[in-house]
Amino acid sequence: MLVYRPGPAGSLVQLEEPVPEPQRGEVLVRVRATSLNYRDLLILNGDHFTTGPGNLIPVSDAAGEIAAVGEGVTRFAVGDRVINTFHANWIGGRLPAAETLRGYGNAQDGWLAEHRAVSENALVALPEPLTYEQGATLPCAAVTAWTALHGGTPLGPEDVVLTLGTGGVSLFALQLAKAHGARVIATTSSAEKAAKLTELGADTVIDYTGTPEWGRAVLDATGGRGADRIVEVGGPGTFAQSLVAAGTHHAEIALVGFVGAGGAPIGFTDLFRSGATVRKTWVGSREDTEDLVRRLAVRPIGPVIDSVHPFGDADAAFRHFAGRGNFGKVVITTP
Repeated sequence: MLVYRPGPAGSLVQLEEPVPEPQRGEVLVRVRATSLNYRDLLILNGDHFTTGPGNLIPVSDAAGEIAAVGEGVTRFAVGDRVINTFHANWIGGRLPAAETLRGYGNAQDGWLAEHRAVSENALVALPEPLTYEQGATLPCAAVTAWTALHGGTPLGPEDVVLTLGTGGVSLFALQLAKAHGARVIATTSSAEKAAKLTELGADTVIDYTGTPEWGRAVLDATGGRGADRIVEVGGPGTFAQSLVAAGTHHAEIALVGFVGAGGAPIGFTDLFRSGATVRKTWVGSREDTEDLVRRLAVRPIGPVIDSVHPFGDADAAFRHFAGRGNFGKVVITTP
């Protein structure tokens, strides 16, 4: 089978390796599609914490079909369509501490390969009518958005959700929040992206380049109340404004990522005055993934896919993604 492993200067090298044999409790997945996340780019460039042996197959998200089953497997049969869970060993409840050290691509082989043998417990059924390309977008970005919206205080249909930018998590959060009946305020950096956000259902879009104090603009748009739920993907570059956007009515800020650079320092007084609950979101468990899939079966949304690249052009897919010009997920299909 063909796999990709890291090459020089953040590139990829395609190699021929034996097809793995599923062991007891394992299944062999014929990978049909993968999708890229910001962490995949960081890992490939050596900018993300690594706890494994190095030279690992990259990419954390995939969809495929069961090609073979090992002894004792009961959850799946040959031919079943599946997606992986982001955390292979987190079934439900609280995140096991050791699970943060077992990530795909940085601690164990990821999914940019034609076949992968994994535990049957590390997979979730992919229902119709989702395609493999759509399914591959779900394990990290969509599940993160789901737990950001539903993992703490239950999201109400009249709540105001604030999303930041147009990355995968933010777009899924917008779509999932609108499907729940919430009002969505989104930030972005261009009129073109603002128009696309409006098409996806955003009620208000704020240009953060023209309005650096966009937290105040969120207060103005909500009559001074602020957002009820903030999907905070920027980290140090955006958190100060997110605190402003939270108002003083005990909003919840779901900490997701750190794609934003710079930013103002955060003072204790600012955090105390906001009354906000700050909750770290580390993607989600298998139960969270199953909850999301069940919701999508009842209230379908179309994952936003920017581009689809063939397996042989995986390097080009990474370069396109690194250019940060994509709107939606970058997907790689496997023949």
